[in-house]
Amino acid sequence: MQFRTKKKFLAIALIMLMTVTAACGGNGNSASGNSTGGGATASQPDAGGESGSGKVTLSIAWWGSQARHDATLKAMEQYKELNPNVTFQTQFSGWDGYFDKLAVQFSAKNAPDIIQMDAAYLNDYAGRGLLADLKDVNVESIEATTVDSGKVGGIQYAIPLGVAALGMVYDKTVVDKLELEAPKFGWTWDDYAAFGEAAKAKLGEDKYVYVDQSGDLVDYTAYQYSMGKGYIFNNDGNLSIDKDTWIGFMTMMGELREKGILTPPDMTTTDKELDPQLDNVINGNAVARHLFSNQVGSIDALKPDTYAYASMPYSTEAGGWLKPGMFWSVNAQSAQQAEAVKFVDWFVNNEEAGKTLGLTRGTPVNSKVVEALTPTFSEADKTSLDFLNQVTKDAQQFINDPQGWGNFKSDYKSVVEKLQFGQATPEEGYEELMKIAEKYAAEAK
Repeated sequence: MQFRTKKKFLAIALIMLMTVTAACGGNGNSASGNSTGGGATASQPDAGGESGSGKVTLSIAWWGSQARHDATLKAMEQYKELNPNVTFQTQFSGWDGYFDKLAVQFSAKNAPDIIQMDAAYLNDYAGRGLLADLKDVNVESIEATTVDSGKVGGIQYAIPLGVAALGMVYDKTVVDKLELEAPKFGWTWDDYAAFGEAAKAKLGEDKYVYVDQSGDLVDYTAYQYSMGKGYIFNNDGNLSIDKDTWIGFMTMMGELREKGILTPPDMTTTDKELDPQLDNVINGNAVARHLFSNQVGSIDALKPDTYAYASMPYSTEAGGWLKPGMFWSVNAQSAQQAEAVKFVDWFVNNEEAGKTLGLTRGTPVNSKVVEALTPTFSEADKTSLDFLNQVTKDAQQFINDPQGWGNFKSDYKSVVEKLQFGQATPEEGYEELMKIAEKYAAEAK
């Protein structure tokens, strides 16, 4: 039922847009949210040339932590000083519900001019003609494969803002206190299980070793990669989850759950990453969880000098990858496309903006910005960069999710939750997953 309801809702919202030409609809002043008034005169050369004299309101939406929100707002103030004719209307939130809201906004033709986009949804929105071509953004200081991660069908529909590495975070104060051998870069799934056993023996009944993130498709993707079975989608855009590998992973997770090494289901369902009260590593209920390198600063700010980092576990191969992300896209319906593109160009390429933003969206993609930023790095920034470099050595390939599969992660989580609560076996979960995948494949075609 959840699959049908959510897919039907988003399908209706997005199909309605297909009746609207990409160029129509002005929404310069339509976005709601926290408004920032503004203005500036001429922009710097790398901001896209001189501003016009007319007043412009740009609506802009993104998700993220409070640190990211604060840095983004400060960067926009810098832009307004350079462009006094520009006013921003901002919409920022957490990840949950972000793309549901965006689908509704597009259907009503009042989506933001500038949109923080995710790889899971890029093909969907670009494929429906909802995003503008960003060919005018200067990408000469960005590595070519990183630039290409924002292309669909050869057209630049998104510009990545940063690169982040997938790995794990653990509470080093707990590990040191319990005199455990710490997780590290290059550890294996056998090490993962052994650390879980050793830590649980010392933690006692009411504390856990790992946050149960088996319902997050990221975890299984890392496991399948590490087992040498490749990515979870094939070259034709169809789901390619290996049956034996998936059942083996879920069986292992079930055994760890029964031993109290993973958080119990009721605690797992309320877990919220980087929330001071609900993140089970931060609140002390668990010792470790997966994390991206761009989140080092955020978690360190909550409890300074508490955490250390490791890779996702290895088997025959590495499990982690580098994710170009936090893309900026421009609404193809926007009446302010040129001004929106100019802002994206400035945001990605301006060195002063880069200093303000720091690593809140990962390591910046512009090499000149990284060079300018390095002398200002905090200890947390240095740790984040080391994290990135450690994973880079043998990182797996990053691949954008195929068109039509943007919501699959939510349905995947619902299937795995049944396993977590003991309502289904791994074999039954796999069969249900394949039935859901058939529906996605049919709709994608």
